[in-house]
Amino acid sequence: MKTTQLSTIALALALALEAGSASAAGCLKGAAVGAVAGHYAGHHAVAGAVGGCIVGHHLAKEHAREQAAAKAQVQVTARQ
Repeated sequence: MKTTQLSTIALALALALEAGSASAAGCLKGAAVGAVAGHYAGHHAVAGAVGGCIVGHHLAKEHAREQAAAKAQVQVTARQ
C-alpha cells in the first residue's frame, strides 16, 4: 500500500512540474498541506494532496486576479 501511495505522489509531482510554474501556482504548496492534513485525518494523504492542490491552485489564481486588479487601479489613478 505504501508503494502505491509513493508512486502516486511521485506521479502527481512529476505532472505538476511538467505543467510549468504558471499552471502549478499554489498546487505544490496546497498539496503539501493537504497531504499532511489527510495523513492525520485517517491516513488519506493522497486524497488530501489532490484536494490541497485544487484549493491551492484556486487561491493562487484568485490572488493573481486581485493583484492584477490592484495594479490596474494604481495605473488608472496615476493617469488622473
